[in-house]
Amino acid sequence: MSLISALANVHSIGQFGDCEGRNENNLLKISEVKNLLIVQIVQYKNSKVSIDNIDIDSLKLKDVPLSVTNNNDTRILWNGPKNWLLVSTKKNLLKDISKNFKEIDFAITDLSHSKAIIELEGKDVKEVLKKGCPFNFNILGKNNSINSIYNGIAITVDMLSENPDKVRLFALRSFGESLYHSITDASLEFGFKSI
Repeated sequence: MSLISALANVHSIGQFGDCEGRNENNLLKISEVKNLLIVQIVQYKNSKVSIDNIDIDSLKLKDVPLSVTNNNDTRILWNGPKNWLLVSTKKNLLKDISKNFKEIDFAITDLSHSKAIIELEGKDVKEVLKKGCPFNFNILGKNNSINSIYNGIAITVDMLSENPDKVRLFALRSFGESLYHSITDASLEFGFKSI
């Protein structure tokens, strides 16, 4: 089965909104991220396995709210108590995860084709997010992750970097187009470049 983009019908390349007279480098950048491995890892409540002994792509699982562990290829987002979302460019990690995580201790679910991912970059990213989400984005820093809603759509926000701010928004594929429209509408006043 070939990968069909979740935003293929709505994502258009170009400049939109209040772009006139603005430096192109100061515009928000909005893009769709595709072809990533996305795996949910949940440790069962009755599991006695210590997560300190678990290593995925040289990264440890951390059961610390908002935390993200990462390297150049892989990010592991804390999703809730004993619950993580692994995002990686390495598709072969799924075999390693399936082999190293015993079914009696962990539920491993490949979500790669069930998510839409929108990446936002620029100095006004947090202002766009504040328009539709009740979270206080002033406290969200690099390598933090939250679960919340954006205009009623359940999302996961992964803060990739600061100065300029760069985030990835994950939503269920079926809500991807609605989330994209909400994000682009909120970005119009700042001007954005869709890439």
